[in-house]
Amino acid sequence: MNAPTNARPPLIILGGSSNALAMCRNMARHGVRVYLSVTRNNPAAFSRYSYRLLPVEDKSRALDIWQDLLLGGKMPELHGAVIFPCNDDGVEFVNLNREALQEHYLLDDAISGLHLDMLDKQKTIEMARTAGVGVPGYQLIENAADVQKIDPKIRLPLIVKPVHSHLFQKAFGGQKLFFVHTFEDLMEKVQAALAKELSVILTEWLEGPDTLLSSYYTYVDRDGNRLFEYTKSVIRRFPKNNGQGCLHLSKWYPDTAAEGRKLFDSMGLRGLGNVEFKLDLKDNKLKIIECNPRFTAAHQLLVSGGMEIDWLIYCHLAGLPVPKIESYRQGETLWFPHRDFKAFLELRALGEITLGDWLGSILKPHVMPHFQWRDPMPTWRPFWDSVAGRLAGSGR
Repeated sequence: MNAPTNARPPLIILGGSSNALAMCRNMARHGVRVYLSVTRNNPAAFSRYSYRLLPVEDKSRALDIWQDLLLGGKMPELHGAVIFPCNDDGVEFVNLNREALQEHYLLDDAISGLHLDMLDKQKTIEMARTAGVGVPGYQLIENAADVQKIDPKIRLPLIVKPVHSHLFQKAFGGQKLFFVHTFEDLMEKVQAALAKELSVILTEWLEGPDTLLSSYYTYVDRDGNRLFEYTKSVIRRFPKNNGQGCLHLSKWYPDTAAEGRKLFDSMGLRGLGNVEFKLDLKDNKLKIIECNPRFTAAHQLLVSGGMEIDWLIYCHLAGLPVPKIESYRQGETLWFPHRDFKAFLELRALGEITLGDWLGSILKPHVMPHFQWRDPMPTWRPFWDSVAGRLAGSGR
């Protein structure tokens, strides 16, 4: 690890988990002093590469905590730091307070209103339609009157997707969406969301395996120049079709990149952008799934493959020489072992995978999102805490 240097301003990471850990490790190796503002049980909080933990004691109050920390005058030594938001709360905080933050910190080239719109699933779909990018069928549900417009003969299954994912996850214990197979279940889930004053979108489920998913990443500076381009795909998710990725593949997909450019050029993106598509087997066209103006959970895959976009963006914002990244290693995989084992059990029960198929996909070198021999605590400490908690509970 390089020693921190005064020529390199510190970095403040707001939120995140796997992405925050990967970034903390990578940026510290470049001699950047990393301040992590995450929950105390976050894997990244145990990394030896973190210079200091600025704990988020109550995740539901993250925006207030960051307001007090960064704009309350408590830590003037942080002034001049680069800020990277690594979850939706972080994006919302930075973009709601951009003008005040810019007086003391280095922020990305984002257009605040646009980044906030990218957190809104309804507005994302509208921007995609304007850009001529494929979208799945959808219906916005904001109130009881909209519920009455739902056709009882609507084609099922459907996805009940939140307009604002981070608010939905807080309200439903981390759940990202509802996958419904019956009209009764659909009405129940919609009413549950409305009861918590959350708008949702009913979206068509695009049939087919998770291998039809692919993503495009780029960063557009204030002059409209793309500083890099990257694409990847998903091999498995858990739960199937609506869960988190557990095996990712680094690969260049020209069609995914072309659709991603079309979307971001149309919306006038500035700053970091990531968009995920799924190939619709009905018309063989890519359809937008979601859009994020931040680093994603697969960040370690990018870094390990030579796509150090965190370092590149940091250099761009800090006024340092910006490295050129024109290629990256193809065919590397990022593997979340525990989650992928659950995916295997689910797919085997459905008759979609055999033990031999699964072993064939994992018995080879992978990029690991958490475990590193030189930084083992982000893996071992949460595991030990979990075991200790169970032992304590069984002893009561």
